[in-house]
Amino acid sequence: MNILIVYAHPAPESFNAALKTEIVSYLDSQGHHVQISDLYAMRWKSTLDEGDMPQRDSSVPFHPSRDSQIAFESGTQSNDIQVEQEKLLWADAVIFQFPLWWFSMPAIMKGWFERVYAYGFAYGYGEHSDVHWGDRYGEGNLSGKRAMLLVTVGGWESHYSARGVNGPIEDILFPINHGMLFYPGFDVLPPMVIYRAGKMDTQRFSKIKLELHARLNGLDSIKPISYLKQNGGAYRIPELTLKDGVNEDKQGFDAHLISK
Repeated sequence: MNILIVYAHPAPESFNAALKTEIVSYLDSQGHHVQISDLYAMRWKSTLDEGDMPQRDSSVPFHPSRDSQIAFESGTQSNDIQVEQEKLLWADAVIFQFPLWWFSMPAIMKGWFERVYAYGFAYGYGEHSDVHWGDRYGEGNLSGKRAMLLVTVGGWESHYSARGVNGPIEDILFPINHGMLFYPGFDVLPPMVIYRAGKMDTQRFSKIKLELHARLNGLDSIKPISYLKQNGGAYRIPELTLKDGVNEDKQGFDAHLISK
């Protein structure tokens, strides 16, 4: 497989860095082709602004989606954006690895999504009608590819349980898994979450490596999260609300999962 790792941690001596090294070493040993976007090492520019579209018409106000569309379609995007888009198109699977900071990903990775997901590349295309509302949420340019979050967390697993004070980890990661990965078409694998990452020792790390290897072996076979497809018949179009009879016993994020 062609596997892209998008990685966000600033410290080369960190537990995250050791995980990344282990991932690359194991994937190489299994014959996979690996590319890495180490965002801090790359000094990735995290802000979406006019500089991303160097040939835009500066006589009109900056419009992020419109200007990114023009730059994407005309081939005038900032080069670093184009390189990352090409990596995504090359990859069969993408691993997004990051520490959970303030209930989300580090800002530098959020900026990667904002800049790389140009209009016309990750969104903003497909038929919009009374029966189909764009190629998104299960369809799109990244359909057929797989994605998985590898997240390190400082707190205990119980803190992120169904009745934990921080809320369920599935809910915390829903905007990323559903809104940033499923939206442009990825098959989204259940995340691998490592708790109490700051309390790591050699014995525990050895056990985590075994779990990590199993996850990596299953990149092409693990069952994705069963999200409902937007244009698959579960939602009213163009309102994009669930139809009567679809998951009426569920509320919130769970309502957008296929019932078992």
